[in-house]
Amino acid sequence: MRRLQMMAGAATVLALAPVGAMAQDAASVEELVVTGTRGAGRAALDAPAPVDVVTSAQIADTGYPDLGRALNFLEPSVNFARAATTASAANTRPITLRGLAPDQTLVLVNGKRRHANAVLNVNNSIGRGSAAVDLDTIPESAIERIEILKDGAAAQYGSDAIAGVVNIILKDDAEGETAALLTGVTEQGDGANGLATATVGLPLGDGGHLTVTGLFRAQEPTNRALVDQRFGRVTYRIGDPEAWVGSVAINAAASLGDAEAYGFGILTRKVSNNGAGFRVPGFSPVHPNGFLPIIEPQIWDIGLTAGVRGEFAGISADVSQTFGYNQAEFRVYDTANVSLGLASPTRFDAGAVSYQQFVTDAVLSRPLDGLLAGGNLAAGVQFRHETYSIANGEPLAYFGLGADGFAGFNPRNPTDASRNAYALFLDAELRPIEPLLLAAAVRYDHYDDFGGKATWRVTGRYEIMPGIAMRGSAGIGFKAPSLQQQYFSAVQGALSAGVLVTVGTLPVDDPVARALGAVSLAPETSRNVGGGLVVGPFGGFTFTGDYYRIRIEDRIALSEQLGGPAVRAILTAAGITNFQQVRFFTNALDTTTEGFELTATWRGEVGAGVSVDLAAGYGVFETSLDELGANPVLPTLPLLSNKSILFVTQAQPRNKFTLQASASRGPWEVRAALAVFGQYRSAPLVAAQDFDGKETFDLGFGYDLNERIRLDLGVQNLFDAKPDTIDDQASVIASTGGSFPTGEETPIGVNGRSYFVRLQASF
Repeated sequence: MRRLQMMAGAATVLALAPVGAMAQDAASVEELVVTGTRGAGRAALDAPAPVDVVTSAQIADTGYPDLGRALNFLEPSVNFARAATTASAANTRPITLRGLAPDQTLVLVNGKRRHANAVLNVNNSIGRGSAAVDLDTIPESAIERIEILKDGAAAQYGSDAIAGVVNIILKDDAEGETAALLTGVTEQGDGANGLATATVGLPLGDGGHLTVTGLFRAQEPTNRALVDQRFGRVTYRIGDPEAWVGSVAINAAASLGDAEAYGFGILTRKVSNNGAGFRVPGFSPVHPNGFLPIIEPQIWDIGLTAGVRGEFAGISADVSQTFGYNQAEFRVYDTANVSLGLASPTRFDAGAVSYQQFVTDAVLSRPLDGLLAGGNLAAGVQFRHETYSIANGEPLAYFGLGADGFAGFNPRNPTDASRNAYALFLDAELRPIEPLLLAAAVRYDHYDDFGGKATWRVTGRYEIMPGIAMRGSAGIGFKAPSLQQQYFSAVQGALSAGVLVTVGTLPVDDPVARALGAVSLAPETSRNVGGGLVVGPFGGFTFTGDYYRIRIEDRIALSEQLGGPAVRAILTAAGITNFQQVRFFTNALDTTTEGFELTATWRGEVGAGVSVDLAAGYGVFETSLDELGANPVLPTLPLLSNKSILFVTQAQPRNKFTLQASASRGPWEVRAALAVFGQYRSAPLVAAQDFDGKETFDLGFGYDLNERIRLDLGVQNLFDAKPDTIDDQASVIASTGGSFPTGEETPIGVNGRSYFVRLQASF
């Protein structure tokens, strides 16, 4: 079955080729991109490594109010598993590229490094053990386009670019105003959501601009929990959380003679809540009929950049300062601390986590116009200062067994960590002859907590004939262990073989963690190669096909919940009685990810004034486990279980096909989108299972009411595709009463069919 899906996806992409060849009068499909080069922007097809461009119009046309879901159904290389029960995963929304971890993709805004979440995903979901960039903090209405570089680029941008780079380019309008209202609801009548946004562009001095975007979004929860067979009623909440998000984005530039001052920033406030596991009657005397703890993170996110750029004596210079801050305060309510009996409160302040970074960049660049057929030479330095801290919750939250659902932050030692990182890099491009582009980058990063790391990257593109080119790349990269992974510390309730236990997550330098086998974290290192073919544009048609292979050593993962007599003896010797199991981070895995990606587009007219736009993509993403490290102190206790290994290797779709088609004539437009997700394997509770990824089909209509106002409406997941159910029903019933319909890994979510209406205006 999987081979048939792969063949069908590739055949559909290739089938667009003859269609494109007939469209001689189609508009150009070339997009100017700046990601992956420090020279002048160039068409995406001219890049020596694959770069996809997603426009603001494409994002808006999906009808999804959040950026993660929109990209999930537009881009074959993107996966966005919409966790439905785990609080840290369901309320922070990173994406993955090529089936790797969320924190192995570097996110930039206007070419500057974006800060990560303070919240660390310690739940059983995709991205377990990572603290990545939350795309939900970036208002999609402020975005002009997104450039996705699908190639390792640590030598150009530093840590985290193992899987690729996502560069979000903000709108820079100097005039005009736009506004939009969006509302939607699911087929079952829940999950009602609404979005209001407006953007204003103003001129600033001579040739400058000030662009301001405001957005507010609210959503009601969805719930697809099945009836709990133990009690004859729905006891769990499985679906999207209740949430609201407010954001303001500013992008500005002003002339300073031969130079330009620029700045941009995004401020976001998020409040959301999610249900933890249901506690059965008799668990706490405060709730004799049982209870569902609610975890509510309240998040502040700030990203600011200010800089000056200009050209002096033929040399372009760019100096900037970036500040990023993310804080999450946690509240837990409708819960109890069973250690307090009837005296337990039902609401707790569970503490907070915060992360901030300061990034100073200075880059010099000079075009090599007089050397052979041209090129570019760039050099730069970067300084990054990061801090991470944990604020304790109230004592009653972590007294004894702690507040159920989330016992709050109570690190064994105060957590207020920081580090500095310095980098030097050189980036060169050269055309020995006009059809041949060669590029190379070298970089040295030094972190004061683990030392230095040198990386390199080479790329090349050769145009065989006009419109047909070959390209390739090779390099090494790295991902530094984050401060969150090194210093996170908490005591939380967790499931172990279907039984609720109290688990201490300890920093790797904690003496108890050391006694159980923890060692200082090393950076992940990667080696990547890739190559492919580029065709077009020919009469509106383009095609790309690329192979890639990424070998990663010392992957950082959150260990298993280590327990048993040996662990209890070590805990008892340390005087620890408030938790029974321990986990910590470890460089336990070596993996290889391999596959290929195909894309094809065609834009043209088919007569009678009908314009057609087609885009198809297909990707294969296979990750294999090469080596699994053993616990050096307790070798009989595996650092990672099969469930945790599957999260890294097989719990994301192994292949994916996307197709978007639109046709317009006069004021009318009709759009259709198909996303086919391949099979994945995971262990939602105990047993491992293969899940079919399913297919979703979206249909939308647009109509221009006049020159300024447009109405769009559509249906998402028209045929109401649902993820496979969990086969291990004995475990499902024993642990949850049969409430769970599926696992956290489903790429299509659990909501089913949904509807949306969008009204937008421009002035």
